[in-house]
Amino acid sequence: MTVNTAKLTGRRTLKFSSLDDIIADVEKLNQSKIRAIGNWSPGQVLEHVTIVMDYCLDGTPFTSPWYVRVLSFFFKKRFLTKPMPAGFALPDHAAKHLLPKETSWEDGLARFRKAMDRMKTIAERKRSPFLGDLTREEWDMLHCRHCELHLSFLVPEQA
Repeated sequence: MTVNTAKLTGRRTLKFSSLDDIIADVEKLNQSKIRAIGNWSPGQVLEHVTIVMDYCLDGTPFTSPWYVRVLSFFFKKRFLTKPMPAGFALPDHAAKHLLPKETSWEDGLARFRKAMDRMKTIAERKRSPFLGDLTREEWDMLHCRHCELHLSFLVPEQA
């Protein structure tokens, strides 16, 4: 059964300022048993954020319709500075590339660590299929907002 993530309670409140903050949160999660409270397993959450990071560095196999790209110009600052809302359904053209397959925590963690290493060592960023050209700093801000959203669904179990 699919959970309506827009109305889900019990998520963590996260605020990341850098890629290092994201890494620290994931490594802290790795120290405990994790409960996923959304529709994806913990491994799938890591898989999804990693897919976006890889596309940021390598380019995406899709683009958004012209009207989405035009409208996103007016919302760019909001996407970079404000929390992303839960419950957003990706359009089909993007979903087929961005939705994660079933992945174990261990495999997702390995991919996440590799992607983060690349994010920190490769300066060039590709064009966003939604927001267009972004600087490295803007991409990092977008990853912070994106990871705040998805990692908020991963809750460490109390010992």
